[in-house]
Amino acid sequence: MILTVTINPAIDETVEIPSFAAGSVNRVASIFRSPGGKGINVASALADYGVEVSTTGFLGEDNDQLFKSHFSQKGIQDRFVRVSGLTRTGIKIIDPVDGLTTDINYPGLTPTAAEIEQLFERVRETGKTADWAVLTGSLPPGVRVTVYAELIELLHGLGCKVALDTSGEPLRAAMASVPDLIKPNIHELEEFAGRSLASLAEISQEAGKLTAQGVAIVAVSMGERGALIQDGTSAEIIHPLKVEVKSTVGAGDAMVAGILAGLSRGMSIAEAGRLGAAFSSTALSHTGPGIPGRKMVDDTLRMVRTESLSTE
Repeated sequence: MILTVTINPAIDETVEIPSFAAGSVNRVASIFRSPGGKGINVASALADYGVEVSTTGFLGEDNDQLFKSHFSQKGIQDRFVRVSGLTRTGIKIIDPVDGLTTDINYPGLTPTAAEIEQLFERVRETGKTADWAVLTGSLPPGVRVTVYAELIELLHGLGCKVALDTSGEPLRAAMASVPDLIKPNIHELEEFAGRSLASLAEISQEAGKLTAQGVAIVAVSMGERGALIQDGTSAEIIHPLKVEVKSTVGAGDAMVAGILAGLSRGMSIAEAGRLGAAFSSTALSHTGPGIPGRKMVDDTLRMVRTESLSTE
């Protein structure tokens, strides 16, 4: 079983506006509302592939029905802590003409100290039977920056491996607890490294610094350049597939889901990286959380190519 933790979820309101232009009058072609938050996206993709998954975090009790229906439909175990108020809304403007997505993110709910402790208890209970836990996303106002580091310590004490997908100060703080896998995108890795990373060699060098600190696997999504997945002894470049992009929302989260689905089945990092790329490619081809289904992923997987990269 895989556990996902989403401390700062959102209701994603995806608005399609052809030829969107800031500062102008824009006309909406369609609107789609769905449960959002990086951990929920990971859980949705895993469930769509047939992986047993449980999910927790904080949800506003005043508008949790959309989430409850979604979890029930996909067979996701709902372990969320309900807090007073409304879960935030995140607006995602998709322009089908140029393929770009513009995000407008609201701040999240501020949980109380008692609610944060309740979350730790949910993680403690569920983590006992989980092979992997995924800690992912931003932190809402009022939540201490060390919360991911503390959760990693808790989960490692239960014998559960931890994948981390966050950025900025939460990432820096969490590195002291040494997650088993991290999945920054190229911009987040550059921010963490404090420098521009123009070449694959430079990206691999920074990933190598992280594995030297004890992180078992580093996966870096690089947009049109594909992805890099690296451990302490090897590195693989995963070449991108050409797909018709309907939405980029959740594509990185789908990659995390695919990698963990592979690792939990005993795949090598190269094989797991290929499965992550297949998850991500199929997620790009539709709107909403999750992936279109296992068959499409398996068909796509046959087309994913990798190339070994020297780490010397």
